[in-house]
Amino acid sequence: MTSPKADLQRYLQQGREALLWKLDGLSEYDVRRPLVPTGTNLLGVVKHVASVEAGYFGDTFGRPFPEPLPWFAPDAEDNADMWATAEQSREDVVGLYRRVWAHSDATIDALELDSPGRVPWWNPETNTVTLHRILVHMIAETHRHAGHADLVRELIDGAVGMRADATNIPGVDPDWAALRDRIEQAARDAAG
Repeated sequence: MTSPKADLQRYLQQGREALLWKLDGLSEYDVRRPLVPTGTNLLGVVKHVASVEAGYFGDTFGRPFPEPLPWFAPDAEDNADMWATAEQSREDVVGLYRRVWAHSDATIDALELDSPGRVPWWNPETNTVTLHRILVHMIAETHRHAGHADLVRELIDGAVGMRADATNIPGVDPDWAALRDRIEQAARDAAG
């Protein structure tokens, strides 16, 4: 039997692992290249989620993440958390994310679900929170960005799903091109 906190932590961990799986087997170029107009890229998504998680499970509960995140400094370039510079290796970003996990998990382990916190960057009317609310928030945030990463990875090499051993895609291997063409035709037909 599990506890509500353990259930929430398991869903958070599944999102974390899905996000990192998107980097597996890709070149340095492919993990960094922007594939949509907003510049979304795989390594940048990992860097962003690591940074956000560090704040939500750190500063929110008076347990700041012990490493500086210079891309959040007041003089940092806008959106510097959304991409990795050439000097920031994949190992640096993934290592940071894993250290954030450990820090976050220590916070989760140390606190009760109803433990209070305050999100300093939220509006004062809504910034008083509980660990439960932040766990739910970070599960949603992590899985949302894992979905972004899923689409970016699909654009790179066609790999889709949550994990290599359990993609969560139906067991049938459809002819994706034919399916896409059918969907395109249905959209054209509906549009008149």
